[in-house]
Amino acid sequence: MTSPAVSPSGPQSESLPQVAETLKHPAFAGTIWKLEPHSKGRCPVAKGRGGPLQIAYELHGDGPIRVAFIMGLAGVKTSWQQQTKYFGHDLGDKYTVLILDNRGIGQSDKPWRRYTTSAMALDAIEVLEHVGWLDPPYSSSSTSSAPADSSPAAAAATASRAFHLVGISMGGMISQEIAYRIPTRLASLSLICTAAVVENTKSCTPRCGRASTPAQDGAYLPFDSNFQRFQAQELVKKLNPATYTAWGFALQLGAAMVHNKSQAQLSEIADKLGRERILIIHGDADEMIDVSLGKKLIDMVKPGTSQIIPGMGHAPIMDRGPWLNELLETHIAAGEKIKESQG
Repeated sequence: MTSPAVSPSGPQSESLPQVAETLKHPAFAGTIWKLEPHSKGRCPVAKGRGGPLQIAYELHGDGPIRVAFIMGLAGVKTSWQQQTKYFGHDLGDKYTVLILDNRGIGQSDKPWRRYTTSAMALDAIEVLEHVGWLDPPYSSSSTSSAPADSSPAAAAATASRAFHLVGISMGGMISQEIAYRIPTRLASLSLICTAAVVENTKSCTPRCGRASTPAQDGAYLPFDSNFQRFQAQELVKKLNPATYTAWGFALQLGAAMVHNKSQAQLSEIADKLGRERILIIHGDADEMIDVSLGKKLIDMVKPGTSQIIPGMGHAPIMDRGPWLNELLETHIAAGEKIKESQG
């Protein structure tokens, strides 16, 4: 089944801007949008599994439909700003959005130890408990590789579809681990530009095009290209040593490189969550995670909705924000309808 009929506009090739040019660009001051969260904090996690450590999070909006966004390698929670604004502010009476910094980046702690996508999934689950989206027993004591809700009694006690989960790149890998542990708690799962296992990688050089997102409320100027917008966000992040460290990046990279979900595990996720609740998309111009890995993930999961997007690279949350928001909104709405009819 293909995704709903929304038409992404592909970026056009052009020369890449230099760092100095981007730093001097009139839009640089507004690179990170000032989206005031409805609440925020740092949640203590990982007690008894190498912690405790603090995970920074924000909640935007106060609507009844809950959506958690999980960021990828070396990405900070503000990288979701186009989605945060749309779901948590423009439609904040309908949605509540949770964004967080994974361990090793942003305002979260950056412990010097081995990272795994399963450990980062447990971090996220503890944040979900902390904000009231999940009830125990999905706490830091759940360190087993088996799904945390394998007990029939536990599953029956917390069987409602509590929230929608969206993950990109390494965040999609973390989302697979979350879904493996708590499949009956997810109203829907959206996996963007990710893989079951990283069998090969490419250097990340996003394709360029005119920036497609208009200035926010007239207060923010557009960049000259989607690459320049990406470049500006990377510069803001890397120029702040409290946000980005080389070791944090390396430890997250190690986690992504050893991520591995088997056919049996992915089938279990799909069976328990429901394939009709799963969306997987990938671009054939992805220069970080090859499209062949996205196709393989689709073949393994057999989701209800999937699409390979011509010309799309690795960062659709930035360069195709309005299109992606519409796609996610449609998929989330479908998940809500399934929840109403099936629970």
